[in-house]
Amino acid sequence: MAKKNAFYAQSGGVTSVINASACGVIETARKHKDKIGKVYAGRNGIIGALTEDLIDTSKDSAKSIAALRSTPAGGFGSCRFKLKSLEQNLREYERLIEVFKAHNIGYFFYNGGGDSADTCFKVSQISEKMGYPVQAIHVPKTVDNDLPITDCCPGFGSVAKYVAVSVREASFDVASMCKTSTKVFVVEVMGRHAGWIAAAGGLASDKGCELPIVILFPEIEFDQKKFIAKVDAMVKKHGYCSVVVSEGCHYPDGKFLAEQGTRDAFGHAQLGGAAPVVANMVKEALGYKFHWAVADYLQRSARHIASKTDVDQAYALGKAAVELALKGQNAVMPTVERLSDKPYRWKVGVAQLSKVANVEKFMPRNFITPDGFGITEKCRTYLSPLIKGEDYPIFKDGLPQYVQLKNVAVAKKLKEFKI
Repeated sequence: MAKKNAFYAQSGGVTSVINASACGVIETARKHKDKIGKVYAGRNGIIGALTEDLIDTSKDSAKSIAALRSTPAGGFGSCRFKLKSLEQNLREYERLIEVFKAHNIGYFFYNGGGDSADTCFKVSQISEKMGYPVQAIHVPKTVDNDLPITDCCPGFGSVAKYVAVSVREASFDVASMCKTSTKVFVVEVMGRHAGWIAAAGGLASDKGCELPIVILFPEIEFDQKKFIAKVDAMVKKHGYCSVVVSEGCHYPDGKFLAEQGTRDAFGHAQLGGAAPVVANMVKEALGYKFHWAVADYLQRSARHIASKTDVDQAYALGKAAVELALKGQNAVMPTVERLSDKPYRWKVGVAQLSKVANVEKFMPRNFITPDGFGITEKCRTYLSPLIKGEDYPIFKDGLPQYVQLKNVAVAKKLKEFKI
């Protein structure tokens, strides 16, 4: 039998290191040409598989693929598209099988977060339920750091570094102006249900550089009265304070501060706007002059200040995904296993997708200070190694040099499929 080809795709919100995982997958597959044929990438995630919009990664040179390691975002395009169950939408699964058969695909590598793990798990069941052998391996990625089992998620360490650096720098700025101008700076960060990114803002303040920072976590119900009192106390003591608010911060009834009343492709509440809500609360209650910002895409695309730990782990898990497939594994996800904190040591582990899909990992309560507005030393011990090390891209004329792949399309063999 002819050796099987591999399918790789990126899903969900991209990160500054998801391409490092892609690099790990493709470079490792190329080293095993005796077992794996070509690596086809799905243009815009699983949609590329459904519409037979495949990219022949062999058309890009080894140098270009290597450059993915230091290039942010999704080199092949991503998507927000969730496969329904086999029972609910048999048509889509039949189409996947049709495309896989047409292009001799036997390996499926899906690079994404929780919803992507669910998609990958469903694809892994194709072999059993539809009689076509496909080894499906999930490559973890999410800035939210909310996948279970793995100690951390590729993508998170770099966002955490960006947020910690930004909060420290902005705090210095506000401290300079607080006597006659801005006294409160509010920055909104990502994190729908888990406050890992917001927690990273707490790293901005340490024993060598103490700063007044208030953090609003999704895990702690928002109490406006307590929050206002905390900010007021900080300003009276230090002259200013910085507030880090997670987009998932919510009231006791579950309503998000930032809820817009709309839903995204996965059915999640569309968020955005917690920072101005919080800033205006401060203005109305205390009268302090404020500024606010939303980190938004900047926090997840900032490859220029990525964490070396994060880059190394992203590449390693992409590499491990291929190695697991070659060992005959299916419906699994490579993980990061922490061996020690000081010195920080880790290794690659493996988790069953049945235990990963649709499970979220939240901030432990003992990572958050008793008053609900800061991080504990236990949290700091966990977070600190994940932002360490620099892995700068090559700069030219003052700007980072990122690769843009050819992304040559594979000739279609099937009839058009509408999703």
